Amino acid sequence: VTTVVLNPDGGGPWPLSEQRATYEAQGIGVNAALMVGHGRVRREIMGLEDRPSTDEELERMKAMVREGMAAGAFGLSSGLYYAPGSYASTEEVIALAKEVHPGGVYTSHIRDEGDYTVGLLAAVEEVIRIAEEADVSGIVTHMKALGPDNWGKAVAACLRIERARARGVSVWADQYPYEASGTSITGALVPRWAQAGETMPGRPSPLEQRLANPRERARLKEDMIENLRRRGGPETLQVSRHHADPAIEGRTLQELAEERGIAAIDLALALLDEGGAGLISFNMSEDDIAHIMRQDYTMTCSDGGLVAMGEGRPHPRYYGTFPRKIARYVRERGVVTLPHAIRSMTSLPATVFGLTDRGQLRPGAWADIVVFDLETIADRATYKDSHQLAEGIAHVVLNGKLTGPGVLAGRVLRP
Repeated sequence: VTTVVLNPDGGGPWPLSEQRATYEAQGIGVNAALMVGHGRVRREIMGLEDRPSTDEELERMKAMVREGMAAGAFGLSSGLYYAPGSYASTEEVIALAKEVHPGGVYTSHIRDEGDYTVGLLAAVEEVIRIAEEADVSGIVTHMKALGPDNWGKAVAACLRIERARARGVSVWADQYPYEASGTSITGALVPRWAQAGETMPGRPSPLEQRLANPRERARLKEDMIENLRRRGGPETLQVSRHHADPAIEGRTLQELAEERGIAAIDLALALLDEGGAGLISFNMSEDDIAHIMRQDYTMTCSDGGLVAMGEGRPHPRYYGTFPRKIARYVRERGVVTLPHAIRSMTSLPATVFGLTDRGQLRPGAWADIVVFDLETIADRATYKDSHQLAEGIAHVVLNGKLTGPGVLAGRVLRP
């Protein structure tokens, strides 16, 4: 990987100018493109309140987006599935996306990847509407059909995108080549109403307060039972990070519940009481993965992050996304051709994000190059042992410099 897009799914630090200054001062090992996080902007102005923004609040949020764009952001990211982004109306997001410069990008962890609220197809249509009305490029990020109830819906979701593109809307998708997603136990199982409320420094969060209230806890439990079913059951959820007891990392909720002699839903509540946990969620079908991958508007993404080597059991996508796509879906299965896969990793995302001098091997372009052996490239990271570097990669050149440990050849990019 030579270039990463930061602050996805509506998150990230604030202000962006400080994030940029920090990276530029200390140096970075990859190129970085910054996004303004809608969720962070909304939290700064409205906290975790589940209500429409007022005109005054919307103007303040629009000013923050303009500030972020002036600091060199490439666009707006949202996580409309997560709190507080889920509390925002489509109209609010459109108004904020209109503050993105012409040619900018709107990326979205869509409002629903399954059937939690509005449904997958309506959530894809929402991205299309935002892109069209705000006149930006919209990206359905880490696109999937989540949960057994929704397997097979990738075809219909892709058809929505194809129809929009046919009428001139700039809408795209990205995807990681795994059958499991990764999120927090809060994101996976806790309904958004339980996270809403006034936040005060030094006081328990709205969710913590509800967990401590017997009546609210009972209501929360009922909703979590259904969300657990939507995910495919406790045997499909594996703990990736738990600060209170790292020994449970790598094990499923089903295994842990049986060991403790309690119901899986009570185990999930106990994990919330203990500060929460990261989860790997096995919830996708290979047919849907392949269908999304074959589309010429689908980019490759990792949806990963940076963790210290050896800490926790993170999703293997942190280490293996791009080698896995070439090894599994090009060389072994023939789902896509090598040129199709390489384009999805290089020139296509560079074009969508307006990086006209990157993503291609040609005179005058920046030399961001990965040299690999097609016969041996492979991911080694697994769900149980994820801290494993890929193999078959000979060299990585970044901005014309050969990389290696301690080489900080990256740049914080601007549109």
